[in-house]
Amino acid sequence: MTSYTTASGPLHGIKVIEVEGIGGSPFAAMLLADMGAEVVRIERPQRNSAEFGGTDPGPVLGRGRRSIIGLNLKSPDGLSLLLDLVREADVLIEAFRPGVAERLGFGPDAVHDRNPRLIYGRLTGWGRTGPLAHTAGHDINYTALAGVLGAIGRKDSPPAPPLALTGDMGGGGLVLAFGILAALFERHSSGRGQVVDAAMVDGAALLMSAFWGFHGRGLWNVERESNPVDGGAPYYDTYKCKDGRYISIGALEPQFYTVLCDQLGIDVAHDREKPDAWPRQREELRVLFLSRTCEEWCRLLEGTDACFAPVLNFETAPSHPHLQARDTFIKLGGIVQPAPAPRLSRTPATAQPAPVRFATTRTTLNEWGIEETRILALLEAGILQ
Repeated sequence: MTSYTTASGPLHGIKVIEVEGIGGSPFAAMLLADMGAEVVRIERPQRNSAEFGGTDPGPVLGRGRRSIIGLNLKSPDGLSLLLDLVREADVLIEAFRPGVAERLGFGPDAVHDRNPRLIYGRLTGWGRTGPLAHTAGHDINYTALAGVLGAIGRKDSPPAPPLALTGDMGGGGLVLAFGILAALFERHSSGRGQVVDAAMVDGAALLMSAFWGFHGRGLWNVERESNPVDGGAPYYDTYKCKDGRYISIGALEPQFYTVLCDQLGIDVAHDREKPDAWPRQREELRVLFLSRTCEEWCRLLEGTDACFAPVLNFETAPSHPHLQARDTFIKLGGIVQPAPAPRLSRTPATAQPAPVRFATTRTTLNEWGIEETRILALLEAGILQ
């Protein structure tokens, strides 16, 4: 077992309690842990599924925690322990449906009674208010309602689910982490904590801000695949190669488009900005890119200003020379995974392996000021694991 090492990143000294959740909330906790925060994750004592959709965040989203503690929050003694840990914490993260944390006894009012300086980070899908607030949903639903899903994909195909990137991760966990950091910064002047209320549907809408701006100025069509960066323009799209692999082209600006045409040995299309001409231009590029393999196109176009890259995947991306040179991916606990980002010059982030569940419960609770006799009693009662 790899032991936890106190990190020295920009959040060194910040103590976070992460109450069990899926998707966006463990992603937010991972981001904070990468940056040096001491994160203790609270889970139900029984083992949770590590399968897709289970509550176990796994070795990547679960990395960097100081400890994973099993605690029955439905027990009065379990709740009492959590509230005592809150006294020592700077941040608490929870992602239950609206009202659940309050019913369990650790809503914002109960927590701030014990620690007025605590930042209470909450993440929901639909938000805490509105007609859908108490209904079930997942990333695909939140992004659908926010107008994101309807803008992605081919016009003659159903909207394409963008994994769980825009709701859970970007619009959820990343926005939550940003809000927590903003609240921590504000606390320096006020000395007071506050609630950070992040909703994936709001965050997903926020990620579309630029496109709402385009639409508001009459520069973006509602129909998919009819705009410059949604697969409508032939110079901003993916193309199949002779070997079945794909490449990406992003020559939006005229000067880069000129480089692309020069490298391909084709004439610059002077009507490239006219949507009526896009089908003809696309067909010319489609046929051309099918004539060579992906590797051949890489040799010709990589390193030029043609705005080109091969389309890689989980197996091929980590071995690309550029990403290897930057250490974009690391291997931690035997698992290849993205390195922490962004990169800070004086206080860099550090990724640490995910801890073994419940292996350091006693040590961590001792460090957080909980008496050994109390810990042993809770362990004996099955409330703590």
